[in-house]
Amino acid sequence: MSVYTQLSLSDIQLFATNYGLNVVDYQAIQSGIENSNFFISTEAGKDYVLTLFEELNAQEAAFLAPLLQHLQQAGVLVAAPLVANNGQSLLTLKDKPAQIAPRIVGQHPLQVTPVQAQAMGEQLAKLHLTLKKYPLKRTNAHGATWWQKEAAKARNGMSNIEQLILDTVLNDFEETIEDFDDLPQGLIHGDLFRDNTLFEGDKLSAILDFSEASKDYWLLDIAITMNDFCSDWPNVGLNKPLFDAFLLGYGQVRTLTDDEQEVLPTFLAMAATRFWLSRLSVAKRNIAEGRVGENVLQKDPQQMFEMVKARLI
Repeated sequence: MSVYTQLSLSDIQLFATNYGLNVVDYQAIQSGIENSNFFISTEAGKDYVLTLFEELNAQEAAFLAPLLQHLQQAGVLVAAPLVANNGQSLLTLKDKPAQIAPRIVGQHPLQVTPVQAQAMGEQLAKLHLTLKKYPLKRTNAHGATWWQKEAAKARNGMSNIEQLILDTVLNDFEETIEDFDDLPQGLIHGDLFRDNTLFEGDKLSAILDFSEASKDYWLLDIAITMNDFCSDWPNVGLNKPLFDAFLLGYGQVRTLTDDEQEVLPTFLAMAATRFWLSRLSVAKRNIAEGRVGENVLQKDPQQMFEMVKARLI
């Protein structure tokens, strides 16, 4: 993730003693746009990831450790955070919630293969079913209510064509969920892009960053993930072999309902629009708050707008 809170080695060393770790080196992680993350290396030769939650307060971030531990126990590939000396996983650093988790071996996939797409589909379905009865009650902070507000704020800065496309997607989605009112829901990851996964070759190592975990349509989670994993990068059009492989993998664990299959195109367009609006919002905030520098990554809103247009064809 981008680094908004700067830390020194001594800051990290002092914090890590709460987990019984002796840190000897660290490196800022520059991918992503919400939290501040650092790779840390210990005297024992093991590597970890230190996360400062920039958007979530302590109460909001506290759900992550038990959620990840539950997923890990069920065999879902995640990196559950360490437990500190006081028995808690979430502590405070620089007045922000912070945790340390194991660093998992692997790389973010740059060009996804059909085998990777299928593995991602399988693991996402397993995640959904594992969390089906999990007791967390958390509304999607970037769901329908949020994107309607963001659309209202962003509309004035848009061209007529952009406004027309935005309204088309929002209206189509609203009509769809009214007509299909029993689409399966449950806890979703909500941000499952390639840079929130690690692979060793074609083997999935871990799903990362559950900050957006909340209750919503499973199909929205599928659409968010497919938009990134199944696009024909650097173009934003869907790659059919990847698309088919992902759905094959997901279907081997959980079969999509007939309604889900019918409205998937609408959700793919809405998922792209959600991140178009998010990137516009982050860009505006970065300017307003002076959040700049080599450790701050700003993803291109135009790329997501191009994806929205591609999903409407």
